[in-house]
Amino acid sequence: MIERHLMKLRARDEISDEEEAAIRASVATIRRVPADQPIARAFQPLDVCTILLDGFAARAKDLEDGRRQITELHTPGDYTDLHSFTLKHLDHDVIALSECTIALVPHTTLREITETLPHLTRVYWFATNLDAAIHREWELSLGRRTALERMAHLFCELHVRIGLVGLTDGDSYELSLTQVELAECLGLTSVHVNRTLMQLREDGLLEFRARRVTIHDMARLRELAGFDPAYLYLERGAR
Repeated sequence: MIERHLMKLRARDEISDEEEAAIRASVATIRRVPADQPIARAFQPLDVCTILLDGFAARAKDLEDGRRQITELHTPGDYTDLHSFTLKHLDHDVIALSECTIALVPHTTLREITETLPHLTRVYWFATNLDAAIHREWELSLGRRTALERMAHLFCELHVRIGLVGLTDGDSYELSLTQVELAECLGLTSVHVNRTLMQLREDGLLEFRARRVTIHDMARLRELAGFDPAYLYLERGAR
């Protein structure tokens, strides 16, 4: 079950047999979380971190009136809350958007890794920095990209991230989000999301139907989005 996490790490760096053994041994529990249920709650003490093994999860913050902003999507293989190792609680919720399978890794085990496996520690430090880079790109989308551009950009980003763990089928991939959840990612109304999806379909760029994205013209979609995957730091190299 941990293979997608290892695939994601190995896409950018070497992971030794010793490090792989430590990663596998770090998992204390594997459990399932139903769709629309919390994985971690804001401001609740945490003594474990979570690896998403299967499904889609999100970081989200709510306003008092119930309006929600999704600040990042998590795909299989991601640590959803590695930063809780040092923070000890989150300032946001982590929620399951679909049924998810997660692995729980105790903070005490992560501490042992930092004390005995410096390279793996740097790999995980890189992962938290990558999360920050994705957050910055999302902030740029929310602040400056048009609805059409930000939707196109998100679909391009997810194609890359999901592809790293072998879950794309050419230019198609599963995306278990509703249009309401997509609106919460993009800072749009669900009506605006529906209109924007129709525009992308009419322009022959992509379809999002039955929770599956099918990109018909990747080059044009990337051009529309101004998508440059450099912020995803895809190059491999020792850390």
